[in-house]
Amino acid sequence: MNKELIRHAILSQLENQHALAVKSANEARDLATHEQSQPETQYDTVGLEASYLAHGQSQRVFDLDAMIQRYRNMTLRNFTSDDEIALSAYVELAYPDDTTKAFFIGPCAGGLELLIEEQKVHLITPDAPLARCMMGAYDGDEFELPGSNQTVEVVRIS
Repeated sequence: MNKELIRHAILSQLENQHALAVKSANEARDLATHEQSQPETQYDTVGLEASYLAHGQSQRVFDLDAMIQRYRNMTLRNFTSDDEIALSAYVELAYPDDTTKAFFIGPCAGGLELLIEEQKVHLITPDAPLARCMMGAYDGDEFELPGSNQTVEVVRIS
Protein backbone atom coordinates (compact mmCIF):
# COMPACT_ATOMS: atom_id res chain seq x y z
CA MET A 1 0.00 0.00 0.00
CA ASN A 2 1.34 3.41 -0.96
CA LYS A 3 1.52 5.36 2.28
CA GLU A 4 1.86 8.68 0.48
CA LEU A 5 -1.64 8.04 -0.90
CA ILE A 6 -2.83 7.37 2.64
CA ARG A 7 -1.21 10.58 3.89
CA HIS A 8 -2.74 12.54 1.00
CA ALA A 9 -6.22 11.14 1.74
CA ILE A 10 -5.89 11.97 5.45
CA LEU A 11 -4.68 15.50 4.70
CA SER A 12 -7.50 16.00 2.21
CA GLN A 13 -10.14 15.07 4.80
CA LEU A 14 -8.49 17.15 7.52
CA GLU A 15 -8.17 20.17 5.22
CA ASN A 16 -11.85 19.87 4.29
CA GLN A 17 -12.77 19.73 7.99
CA HIS A 18 -10.47 22.72 8.61
CA ALA A 19 -12.15 24.82 5.91
CA LEU A 20 -15.57 23.99 7.36
CA ALA A 21 -14.38 24.81 10.90
CA VAL A 22 -12.95 28.18 9.75
CA LYS A 23 -16.28 29.02 8.09
CA SER A 24 -18.21 27.99 11.21
CA ALA A 25 -15.89 29.97 13.49
CA ASN A 26 -16.30 33.07 11.35
CA GLU A 27 -20.08 32.72 11.29
CA ALA A 28 -20.22 32.22 15.07
CA ARG A 29 -17.94 35.22 15.65
CA ASP A 30 -20.12 37.35 13.38
CA LEU A 31 -23.21 36.24 15.27
CA ALA A 32 -21.57 36.95 18.64
CA THR A 33 -20.64 40.48 17.62
CA HIS A 34 -23.79 41.32 15.64
CA GLU A 35 -25.85 44.18 17.06
CA GLN A 36 -28.93 41.94 17.34
CA SER A 37 -26.97 39.64 19.66
CA GLN A 38 -26.66 42.34 22.31
CA PRO A 39 -28.70 41.32 25.35
CA GLU A 40 -31.99 43.14 25.80
CA THR A 41 -32.54 41.71 29.28
CA GLN A 42 -30.40 39.97 31.87
CA TYR A 43 -31.87 36.66 30.66
CA ASP A 44 -30.99 37.19 26.98
CA THR A 45 -27.95 34.97 26.35
CA VAL A 46 -27.85 34.74 22.54
CA GLY A 47 -24.64 36.76 22.30
CA LEU A 48 -22.99 34.86 25.14
CA GLU A 49 -23.91 31.51 23.63
CA ALA A 50 -22.62 32.62 20.24
CA SER A 51 -19.32 33.69 21.81
CA TYR A 52 -18.94 30.25 23.43
CA LEU A 53 -19.66 28.66 20.07
CA ALA A 54 -17.13 30.93 18.35
CA HIS A 55 -14.50 29.98 20.93
CA GLY A 56 -15.19 26.27 20.46
CA GLN A 57 -15.02 26.55 16.68
CA SER A 58 -11.76 28.51 16.92
CA GLN A 59 -10.32 25.77 19.11
CA ARG A 60 -11.39 23.20 16.51
CA VAL A 61 -9.53 25.20 13.83
CA PHE A 62 -6.43 25.25 16.05
CA ASP A 63 -6.67 21.48 16.68
CA LEU A 64 -7.08 20.73 12.97
CA ASP A 65 -4.06 22.93 12.16
CA ALA A 66 -2.00 20.85 14.59
CA MET A 67 -3.26 17.55 13.11
CA ILE A 68 -2.48 18.69 9.58
CA GLN A 69 1.06 19.64 10.60
CA ARG A 70 1.59 16.30 12.33
CA TYR A 71 0.70 14.42 9.16
CA ARG A 72 2.75 16.71 6.93
CA ASN A 73 5.80 16.19 9.16
CA MET A 74 5.24 12.49 9.84
CA THR A 75 7.93 10.06 8.75
CA LEU A 76 6.34 7.19 6.88
CA ARG A 77 8.30 4.10 7.79
CA ASN A 78 8.47 1.11 5.47
CA PHE A 79 7.80 -2.06 7.45
CA THR A 80 8.82 -5.58 6.52
CA SER A 81 7.27 -8.82 7.72
CA ASP A 82 10.09 -8.95 10.33
CA ASP A 83 9.10 -5.61 11.89
CA GLU A 84 6.67 -5.21 14.74
CA ILE A 85 3.62 -3.01 14.25
CA ALA A 86 4.22 0.61 15.25
CA LEU A 87 3.22 4.16 14.30
CA SER A 88 2.80 4.64 10.51
CA ALA A 89 2.17 0.94 9.91
CA TYR A 90 -0.36 -0.22 7.37
CA VAL A 91 -1.87 -3.44 8.73
CA GLU A 92 -4.30 -5.96 7.31
CA LEU A 93 -6.13 -8.23 9.71
CA ALA A 94 -7.89 -11.48 8.77
CA TYR A 95 -11.12 -12.13 10.64
CA PRO A 96 -12.70 -15.53 11.36
CA ASP A 97 -15.43 -14.90 8.76
CA ASP A 98 -12.73 -14.82 6.02
CA THR A 99 -12.85 -11.05 5.62
CA THR A 100 -9.89 -8.75 5.94
CA LYS A 101 -9.78 -5.17 7.17
CA ALA A 102 -7.05 -2.63 6.62
CA PHE A 103 -5.77 -0.14 9.19
CA PHE A 104 -3.27 2.68 9.24
CA ILE A 105 -1.82 3.70 12.59
CA GLY A 106 -1.46 7.47 12.67
CA PRO A 107 -0.64 9.97 15.40
CA CYS A 108 -4.08 11.61 15.48
CA ALA A 109 -7.48 11.91 13.76
CA GLY A 110 -8.49 8.35 14.53
CA GLY A 111 -11.82 7.23 13.17
CA LEU A 112 -11.39 8.51 9.64
CA GLU A 113 -12.23 6.05 6.90
CA LEU A 114 -10.22 6.33 3.72
CA LEU A 115 -10.69 4.81 0.31
CA ILE A 116 -7.27 4.08 -1.16
CA GLU A 117 -7.04 2.23 -4.47
CA GLU A 118 -10.54 0.80 -3.90
CA GLN A 119 -9.48 -0.45 -0.45
CA LYS A 120 -11.19 0.86 2.69
CA VAL A 121 -8.55 1.84 5.25
CA HIS A 122 -9.46 2.68 8.85
CA LEU A 123 -7.32 5.29 10.56
CA ILE A 124 -6.58 4.46 14.18
CA THR A 125 -4.28 5.99 16.76
CA PRO A 126 -1.97 4.18 19.21
CA ASP A 127 -4.44 4.97 22.00
CA ALA A 128 -7.27 3.01 20.36
CA PRO A 129 -7.97 -0.35 22.03
CA LEU A 130 -7.43 -2.19 18.74
CA ALA A 131 -4.11 -0.42 18.13
CA ARG A 132 -2.95 -1.28 21.66
CA CYS A 133 -3.55 -4.94 20.80
CA MET A 134 -1.76 -4.58 17.47
CA MET A 135 1.28 -2.61 18.61
CA GLY A 136 4.25 -4.91 18.95
CA ALA A 137 2.64 -7.74 16.96
CA TYR A 138 4.32 -9.24 13.92
CA ASP A 139 3.14 -10.61 10.61
CA GLY A 140 1.36 -13.91 11.31
CA ASP A 141 0.61 -13.11 14.96
CA GLU A 142 -2.89 -13.63 16.30
CA PHE A 143 -4.63 -11.69 19.03
CA GLU A 144 -8.07 -11.34 20.54
CA LEU A 145 -10.09 -8.29 19.63
CA PRO A 146 -10.83 -6.03 22.59
CA GLY A 147 -14.23 -6.71 24.10
CA SER A 148 -14.87 -9.90 22.17
CA ASN A 149 -13.83 -13.52 21.96
CA GLN A 150 -12.92 -13.07 18.31
CA THR A 151 -9.33 -13.79 17.28
CA VAL A 152 -7.77 -12.05 14.28
CA GLU A 153 -4.52 -12.67 12.45
CA VAL A 154 -2.05 -10.09 11.16
CA VAL A 155 -1.71 -10.98 7.47
CA ARG A 156 0.18 -7.92 6.21
CA ILE A 157 2.34 -5.16 7.58
CA SER A 158 3.85 -2.48 5.41
